[in-house]
Amino acid sequence: MQSTQVIVVGGGPAGLTAAIALGAAGVETVLVAPPPPADTRTTALLASSVTALEALGAWAHCRAEAAPLRTLRLVDDTGRLLRAPEVRFDAAEIGLDAFGYNIANRHLVTALEARAKALPALQRRSEAAAAVSIGDADVTVTLASDECLTARLAIGADGRRSLCRRATGIETNRRAGRQTALALSFGHSRPHNDTSTEFHTPDGPFTTVPLPGEARDQAKWNPVSRPDHAPNHRSSLVWVLGPGTARRVLAWDDAALSAEVERCSHSILGKTAIEPERGIFPLTTETAERFAANRVALIGEAAHVMPPIGAQGLNLGLRDAAQIAELVIAARETGADIGSDALLARYDALRRPDVTTRMLAVDWLNRSLLSDFLPVQSLRGVGLYALDRIGPLRRLVMREGIAPSASEPALMRGVALHQD
Repeated sequence: MQSTQVIVVGGGPAGLTAAIALGAAGVETVLVAPPPPADTRTTALLASSVTALEALGAWAHCRAEAAPLRTLRLVDDTGRLLRAPEVRFDAAEIGLDAFGYNIANRHLVTALEARAKALPALQRRSEAAAAVSIGDADVTVTLASDECLTARLAIGADGRRSLCRRATGIETNRRAGRQTALALSFGHSRPHNDTSTEFHTPDGPFTTVPLPGEARDQAKWNPVSRPDHAPNHRSSLVWVLGPGTARRVLAWDDAALSAEVERCSHSILGKTAIEPERGIFPLTTETAERFAANRVALIGEAAHVMPPIGAQGLNLGLRDAAQIAELVIAARETGADIGSDALLARYDALRRPDVTTRMLAVDWLNRSLLSDFLPVQSLRGVGLYALDRIGPLRRLVMREGIAPSASEPALMRGVALHQD
């Protein structure tokens, strides 16, 4: 049996971020995670998340694989009688070079793993956790190989079917949605110019997000090559549909799906050609009744699951990771118990307002698109009109969308927690 200070269960971006933050500060940490499965999805990292990755020394490993998001457009494509005006958000308006960066999940995880390997205080066990048991003074994680690890605190980053959460007895509030997200990447003949466009349709958002690189058919579409040409002819797509429609669209051949993507995007990116990988993901909302208890802190999808709308899901998970690491490091410096009830209650109190408000905002936006109730459509239109016309309100929404002003973890402000 090996004893350590913290065990992190789960090797996704949130779990890796928590482990790196702790290991870089000299907190003895064991990361329990098998090799990650193939992941074709992309993530829009908000500026505060990028700042945290820079402070942890991980961003340099993946910056070249990310595309900046400098402009966001919201376009009403519902075709209804009451339609909201187009709203445009520019990062320069709030003094930022970009709202964030879009990156393939595989590149992000590879960069975090490279940083994790460089930390002497951080060990990795590349196998799954088989059981979690909780005692008064410690928590024990049994690995698939039957080896046992003990620590004062376990951080559950093990997803929506969290073994750590079940061990604590924490229940969740879950609501299955009536929608499914189709996710894919595609090339296009016109440059995206670092602009993400979200078309609001009666089924849900159809959102294109910039990626770096050239389309596979770019030479055919535009044979004239300029030395100063920036490679910005690829984007990712999150397309929210009804479950039946999503399954039918998923089965289309590349030519048919490429044509439909071009039609739904109103050809703003020119000719399109989808890339081979594609997948569908049912939209559900799930929130743990508590984010921590009994020497276990929950982060990422172990604590909350939300639809891939508004670039909030993983960014919330990274803030979870930064917050629990900050509290643990501060407690260790004062000699306090890093798994105490008081510390875990503080973590829950700091994270719950941020998670709750963002989940409500995403849920309201999504429901307003699906609703045929005229007053709801009117309210949505008035709200977007106000954002378009009232500069101070628009700038406030942009700043709050990137990071909460009330309780932002130190890492998200660029304050390094490690000893370097």
